[in-house]
Amino acid sequence: MSRALFVILIGFGGAAILISLGIWQVQRLSWKEGILADINARIEAPAQALPARPDPNTDAYLPVEVIGALEGPTLRVLVSQKDEGAGYRLISAMDTGARRVLVDRGFIPTAADMPALPAGPVTITGNLQWPQETDSFTPAPDRDGNIWFARDVPVMAETLETEPVLIVARALSEGAGAVTPLPVDTARIPNDHLQYAITWFSLAAIWLAMSFYFLRRRAKPES
Repeated sequence: MSRALFVILIGFGGAAILISLGIWQVQRLSWKEGILADINARIEAPAQALPARPDPNTDAYLPVEVIGALEGPTLRVLVSQKDEGAGYRLISAMDTGARRVLVDRGFIPTAADMPALPAGPVTITGNLQWPQETDSFTPAPDRDGNIWFARDVPVMAETLETEPVLIVARALSEGAGAVTPLPVDTARIPNDHLQYAITWFSLAAIWLAMSFYFLRRRAKPES
């Protein structure tokens, strides 16, 4: 086999592999956009009553409306907002009369005072969520300083003596305190398949250009 034919085979073979990877990422992009559309539709659906036994797999993002009293200590989860800077998510226990669940009330800046819990019943509309925010690198919560570094639903539920169910508030009735809700959305679900596709297609173009350049250089002495 001549060197020129070998370069042609390697050039077109490598480009074909890179192009196929780019096409696969385009297909993945379509798949991910479908999933995000389904999640958004679920998030924005009409609120319903809290299920008797919420399931993390089937009830994730389910919109619910609950009425009850916020009580007990409030846990602070350290977060950062693009326009606000550092602050805390406030996680409180809600007693609905028949059960106790966790409520992510929303955000306050680190410099703000902890808002007092309302004295009477409040209505909260939000979405069920079981965020996966902890890993082996997540620091343990500073319980003395009341600073948590992730929303660890099972541990928080044990701390506040509630069910391991978290409602992330979208709207709070008047009197629920000076807190800015941070509702559930799909903004933090990664969807980088378009960038990956562009990368693979760009590499395929570069691979072909380099192969063509090498062939031309080999052809010049012969001409």
